[in-house]
Amino acid sequence: MSSPWAQTWGLERALRNRMFAPMCNYYRSDLRKTGAERDWYGFDEVSELPQDIYPNRLAPVVRLKDGAPCWQAMKWGFPPPPNLGKRPVTNVRNLASPYWRGWLKPEWRCLVVATAFTEWTDARPKRMHWFALGEDEPLFAFAGIWRPFTPAAAQSDLFAPPPETQRLYALLTCEPNALIAPIHARAMPVILARAHWDDWLSAPEAAAVALQRPYPAEAMREIDGA
Repeated sequence: MSSPWAQTWGLERALRNRMFAPMCNYYRSDLRKTGAERDWYGFDEVSELPQDIYPNRLAPVVRLKDGAPCWQAMKWGFPPPPNLGKRPVTNVRNLASPYWRGWLKPEWRCLVVATAFTEWTDARPKRMHWFALGEDEPLFAFAGIWRPFTPAAAQSDLFAPPPETQRLYALLTCEPNALIAPIHARAMPVILARAHWDDWLSAPEAAAVALQRPYPAEAMREIDGA
């Protein structure tokens, strides 16, 4: 069943019209539902962020700051590589690419917290499916990378204030597991087991990159998105 939030914002129509690529570009981060904003590193403005997250929207992200995990609001989507258009890059698969290698250092890794995510069927008619972990794991984390980014100033207004630096993030993807593959055969987001959250944030690059793998299908479920 489709999410009432998605219907309200017209998101499903936008996705079907390919405003955003359908692969893993819509998820839910309902921290208030899980109480996570109190349990993780205090309570701050991230609890007021929207629950439904899609490209170019602010979302709660955890990164290392002065050696300790902290919450920050970041916008979903990296600037694309040169000569590849203007659409933000939300999913990262090829970690061997020179464009991504520099962002794999610990200071640029992050946990993208979520409670559910979507994948679209490969075949037509296109249909959205919602996925989550088991009922005993209401909150989980995608492996992400982040960067600061200052947009170019508009040339049409020389007296406008300079653009503010933004914090942007993207999700890692990998081969789909047995639950996702029948619906979307190309990829799924990299979901980190709790035991690996600290590893993703602080481990050496080789150990962190080894976490780019499918989450066990038996530990996941398809859910009603409403």
